[in-house]
Amino acid sequence: MKINRRLVLLVTAPLTVAVTFSALALAPATNQALQANRLASMVDVAAGAADLTHQLQRERAAATALVSHQGDSAAFQETSQATDKSIATFSSRIKHLSEVPGSAQESLDRIDRFIDELPALRAQVRSGSTTISALAFGYRIVIADLNGYRDGIAQADGVDAEIADRIRAAAALSEAAEYTAQQQVTVMRAQAAGGFTVASQRTFDATRLGYTESTGKLFGLGPAEWRTWLERTLSGPKALASRKLEDKIGRTDTSKAIGVTPKEWVTASEDRQTLLHSVEKRIDASVAATVDKERTRLLWTAGGEVALVLLTLVGVVVVAIRLGRVMIRRLRDLRNAAHEVAHTRLPAVMSELSQPGALSGSTPEQVAERTGNPIETTGGDEIGEVGEAFNAVHHEAVRLAAEQARVHEQFAETLVRVARRGAQLTSVMVSELDTVQRDEADPERMKTLFALDHLAIRMERNTNNLLVLGGYGNARVRSADIGCSTVIVAAAQQIERFDRVSLGAIEAGIGIAARAVHDVAHILAELLDNATRFSPPDAQVGVAVWRLWDRAVVQIVDEGVGISPERRAVHNAALREPKAGIGDVRSMGLHVVARLAARHGIVVELRDSSGPGTIAEVTLPKSVLAEVAVEAPPVQGAPGEDRRDEVRYEAPRPVTAGRPTRDVQGRPGRPVGASIGSRPERPSDAGKRDDHEGPAREKGEDRRESGAAPSPHPVHEEPVSRIAGVSASGLPLRQRNTPQQWPTLGKRGGTDQRSGTATPRPSPRRRDSRQVSDVLAAYAQGISRSTNPRGRSATDDNTERTKK
Repeated sequence: MKINRRLVLLVTAPLTVAVTFSALALAPATNQALQANRLASMVDVAAGAADLTHQLQRERAAATALVSHQGDSAAFQETSQATDKSIATFSSRIKHLSEVPGSAQESLDRIDRFIDELPALRAQVRSGSTTISALAFGYRIVIADLNGYRDGIAQADGVDAEIADRIRAAAALSEAAEYTAQQQVTVMRAQAAGGFTVASQRTFDATRLGYTESTGKLFGLGPAEWRTWLERTLSGPKALASRKLEDKIGRTDTSKAIGVTPKEWVTASEDRQTLLHSVEKRIDASVAATVDKERTRLLWTAGGEVALVLLTLVGVVVVAIRLGRVMIRRLRDLRNAAHEVAHTRLPAVMSELSQPGALSGSTPEQVAERTGNPIETTGGDEIGEVGEAFNAVHHEAVRLAAEQARVHEQFAETLVRVARRGAQLTSVMVSELDTVQRDEADPERMKTLFALDHLAIRMERNTNNLLVLGGYGNARVRSADIGCSTVIVAAAQQIERFDRVSLGAIEAGIGIAARAVHDVAHILAELLDNATRFSPPDAQVGVAVWRLWDRAVVQIVDEGVGISPERRAVHNAALREPKAGIGDVRSMGLHVVARLAARHGIVVELRDSSGPGTIAEVTLPKSVLAEVAVEAPPVQGAPGEDRRDEVRYEAPRPVTAGRPTRDVQGRPGRPVGASIGSRPERPSDAGKRDDHEGPAREKGEDRRESGAAPSPHPVHEEPVSRIAGVSASGLPLRQRNTPQQWPTLGKRGGTDQRSGTATPRPSPRRRDSRQVSDVLAAYAQGISRSTNPRGRSATDDNTERTKK
């Protein structure tokens, strides 16, 4: 959490307590304000209910007159239209209600059902299919629900007692008006029947008593001014005339004709109903004004309390912001400086120290002092102390990095020295082997010497690996470009199981620039070594080369178990970005390939094969490539030499294959039709062939005299051979990494192929054809022996098993 949020939290904690208690204090006022607002809406609906009640009473009187044949349908139609307008107004007001007490809500539900049934009731009135009693009962029920709603809203929660009494008083006036309306209908029924019956007389008396009780309730609950309004309204001529007619009708006995005509009674009763409704509207307006006034007061009270709390909160927050602004600004400056050090300055120093010779004789303390302090202290408080502590951490980190760089340089220097000494010893050993091989004729000893010679080549590659990891090269510079196939042959000579490497489709004319020959051969040797190690012992490793626009692609295909996608992604990332350190010894070849590829802009990537195994793809850029002429097979011996007593040897040639294909993603795939090549005969087979030829030589048969071509020797069929020719003394000449064109066809005269200087040599003694054949057989067995972990050839193992 950021410091500014912590400061806000620190200030908010006590404020939260204050706001909580304030909210508890504000809750009643707020709740009362909300209840007052709801009550205002319910009072507005009550006013609409009073108007609807008055219209239903008029419609009921017109319907009664129509059914009793005392009125016409026009009057009923007029009252029905007025009722419909009042219903529409009442329904629109109901929509604004949010919460209604239970009894009032039940009354509203019954009113909705009556409004839906009202058209059917009107149809019965027009058709005369209903009785006056049923008609009066239907209207009386809905009017009772309307008055019940007015009385029910007084029971809502939070309604002030005085306001509740006023609402009940207004509802009592509506009940009084309903009693007078029922009295009007009762008299109309009696006039239609020719006089009062006992039941109708009692109903008439009940309406007079109900009116008196309702007005008394109004006078008891309502303000005194309401009584004044009612008394003044009912003291006029119309009200007095209606009262006189009421008294006269009340004195009429049963079974006697009423002495008042229907017209007189309807006119007088309607005038009285109109006067009562005017008082009712005035009282409803007074209730609405009282409720609105109370609502306004409660809203202002709640709003004032809320505003006071908010102003207090804002004031405290402003003070906290002003007090913490300086501290936050200083902390942000410290953070920005720390980010700059962590993401820019310190990585730059580390990258500089990782380069060879970065210390330049300086001590780690001097290097740390040169970097300086990344953060300027801004005071003596805790923030300033944090800045000083960060400077100390930065100083110590740079010092430790410089210390590690010095240790790394010392270790790399030691590694390079050991590698160079090993290279010198390997060179001396190869020179001694060449001297011994020159005059050796014993096949058994030659086999051992050739095995040692191949092991020396492999040792030389491992020594070069150490030099590359130490940041140096093998210091070999060539003067001429070399063909790509020759570079592949040279790379294959540096691995253990070179006999499993088969050349596939190699596009002609692709050459490697002289400055990159040895590094490209080294890269291919490491990849070929991995391919032969992690594939079945009897499987061949194919190599194909072709052009791709201005580049060249070399693919090494093995048939091993393959690599999981996760591990392959890790290897490809390491190949793209070589490590600056010595690296992990267990994956030394991977680091060597990555570093050599980075020197020349070569891209090395491991791809998944369509079948079993893995494809190592090497993309050679234009800067590494060179145009070379098509190479002719090397022929041993100089022109004019007598080669009848020498074994003819032809250099290995790539197997004809189809052009490389591409996979579905457009990447170079495995060459179509690329033949892995025939397997070379084992040394044991060569020994068997020598056994077959032995008796023929004992019988005096001479192939030279018979003119028959000498039988091919097993070593000639090796896919990749280190033989460049046969010397005059009968020894096979191996290809050496000399500044001349690869492969060297042989040692001529007295030139040393490693140093290129002329040295006098004694004339070697010549060997006959049998000796030459034995020497070549020893070479094949010696090379096979060098790849045997136990240091023995397959022939030796077969011989030992035979003896056992």
